[in-house]
Amino acid sequence: MEVALFITCLTDTFYPRVGAAVVRVLRHFGCRVHFPPRQTCCGQPAFNSGFHTEAAALLRRMCSVFERYELVVTPSASCTTMLKHHGPALLSGDRAAQREARRLAEKTWEFCTFLRDKLAVDIASHLKIDEPVTFHYPCHAREVYSLADLQGWLSSSAVRVPERADLCCGFGGVFAVEYPELSGAMLQDKLDELVATGAELVISNEAACTLQMAGGAHRRGLPLRFKHLAECLAESLGLMEPQP
Repeated sequence: MEVALFITCLTDTFYPRVGAAVVRVLRHFGCRVHFPPRQTCCGQPAFNSGFHTEAAALLRRMCSVFERYELVVTPSASCTTMLKHHGPALLSGDRAAQREARRLAEKTWEFCTFLRDKLAVDIASHLKIDEPVTFHYPCHAREVYSLADLQGWLSSSAVRVPERADLCCGFGGVFAVEYPELSGAMLQDKLDELVATGAELVISNEAACTLQMAGGAHRRGLPLRFKHLAECLAESLGLMEPQP
């Protein structure tokens, strides 16, 4: 199966190991992975900030860059939501551009759902985590996969479910910049929830959320470590050396 990797801005900049893990896992399950080097941002930060004209320009670029590929896979549910649920409406004033946005929306997949729904991979059966683990359920994932889905992918591990498993980390893009006190308070609540589980490894499949929580945990001196499920899968399959 031929797929193109949409790496996303934050993954590329802060968590390149996640991108490498995605590629190795996809190859392991029979995919030929392409990386269009002209890719940039999907337009979500501008869109969420109300700059729809600027977001539309970035989305048009995305459509052009990924036009030749039949399938697009990304490690971010947030960017998946942007492309699948907001992109076509954003270009509604241009019928030709909207058709391209719809095509991009139809062929774009979040990594875990691609494994499950397109490759028929039983994620839980391949995952081997030898310590208690908890998780963060990203807000933007709610348009892509459910909390039950995430728990199911981790079901073969010793999962410790947070009491309020759907609690937001407080990042919210520019929300964290415009309302730092609220964002910070939400972050502390989230970290308290994770610490209360007793697990030190946190599965977080969203780079922005991971940045928020990892930074907060570091400042508080908490022993929490964060990994994308793609990294755990790659390690479990022997495709990457385990990282503490």
